[in-house]
Amino acid sequence: MTHLEFDFPHPDHDAAAAVRSRADQVLRPLGALGRLDEIAVWLAGWQRTTSPDVDPVHCIVFAGDHGVAGAGAGVSAYPSEVTASMLGAFRAGVATANAMCNTLGAGLAVVDVGVGRPTRDITREPAMDQERFDEAWMAGRAAVSALETPGLLVLGEMGIGNTTTAAVVCTGVLGGEAELWTGRGTGIDDMGLERKVAAVEAAARRIQGLTPMEVLREGGGAELVAIAGAVVEARLRSIPVVLDGFVVGAACVAIEAARPGILQHTIAGHCSAEPGHRLLLEKLGMQPILDLGLRLGEGSGALAAVPLIRLAAHAVTDVATFEEWGLGR
Repeated sequence: MTHLEFDFPHPDHDAAAAVRSRADQVLRPLGALGRLDEIAVWLAGWQRTTSPDVDPVHCIVFAGDHGVAGAGAGVSAYPSEVTASMLGAFRAGVATANAMCNTLGAGLAVVDVGVGRPTRDITREPAMDQERFDEAWMAGRAAVSALETPGLLVLGEMGIGNTTTAAVVCTGVLGGEAELWTGRGTGIDDMGLERKVAAVEAAARRIQGLTPMEVLREGGGAELVAIAGAVVEARLRSIPVVLDGFVVGAACVAIEAARPGILQHTIAGHCSAEPGHRLLLEKLGMQPILDLGLRLGEGSGALAAVPLIRLAAHAVTDVATFEEWGLGR
């Protein structure tokens, strides 16, 4: 069986309809909480319950290095060695993702899929051979299958140079000029942005005409592939997923193009400062929960959206209906 040849489950429409009905009857004007009610309905459908809740929340951050970042292309404001340093910070519990997960009471797993073992320079050759691709894909699936039935799963990443690979994947899958998909990432200057666009253009020319999954293999990175595998495993287990920023979104673009509808169990936690992310969300038809100009990665934007998802659920399940409160409507 290939990577996407599964009979994927669908949401529990009865549970979703029941939560929709309750949201329409609780003690507030009809539709007063707007999209929050829609989020509660989405959560109920995938959790297959009329009492949706986000807990337990788990966040998985996948980390990997990229050959394009260490090939002298000048695509990042930071050297590749920072990826390993950040991996150490995660493991020591002192990174932003650690602080946010601790505040939310969320579990955090950091999965190394290539730190110190960079993919190849995508401007010249495929990022991964099939064996490396399959390894990263299965690492993503395994990370999800190891969890104890999360109520909500947050996916994030860390890898110097990965907004370059994300731009390549989006260009290869969705089309358009490289500059539309290429942003400043970690904060490069104007000359750095020119170099980054040139690198994306070179890689995009090389992968032109490939299938979406081949674009992901040849133009992406190990953490992008692992994210895609994690999304698939979560769908197989009916786990609702909150997506983080541009890099996570790019991984999802490839599998959605290869298997339309595969992302129904996912929601966009936020829209990042990367211009390509806003365009990507528009192409996917996703409305982000937050739009705060964030550009960190690590799952941080998705984690910031978790309190609103929690509120959305409890604002339906914990509020009396007009009938329960003895009022007609």
